[in-house]
Amino acid sequence: MSKPRSPEPAKLVINCFTRDKEVLVDVARKLSEAFGPIDIVSPWLPFEYTDYYTPEMGSPLFRRFMTFRELIQQDALADIKLFTNDLEGEYSAQGKRLVNIDPGYLLPERFVLATGKNYTHRIYLRTGIYADLTLIFYKGRFRALDWTYPDYAGEPIIRFLRCVRERYLYKL
Repeated sequence: MSKPRSPEPAKLVINCFTRDKEVLVDVARKLSEAFGPIDIVSPWLPFEYTDYYTPEMGSPLFRRFMTFRELIQQDALADIKLFTNDLEGEYSAQGKRLVNIDPGYLLPERFVLATGKNYTHRIYLRTGIYADLTLIFYKGRFRALDWTYPDYAGEPIIRFLRCVRERYLYKL
């Protein structure tokens, strides 16, 4: 019989993309107020692989990831997603978002994103939020799954998450 125990704390990773890089300065400040000091910020990364967001947000879109110094409890992910949804609402004009904010967490063995959309591989958390197993760390590297978004399977994001993982393991 397995014995329940508390899971390890996770590294909060938030992906933001926007057409207006200046919006992200204010969004980052609000995220820091909510989740503590920002620890690592990615360089600006190109937004590739889809034009799904173009009608709402325009183009070109620019992406930036940030992590936070303090670790989180894994079961906080649903509340964090609800907070970022509200923040997206604050940064909207005429019903269109100016920024998309996608929170997730990193553990030694996996990277998980939060979403409000159900699908076959997503696990319901609570309050309308699901966990999406996006990447697994296996045999020394992150590996995409059949459903992993193509940008998360790409080298720029994998490289950034590898760096985050190394610092996270050092902190543990």
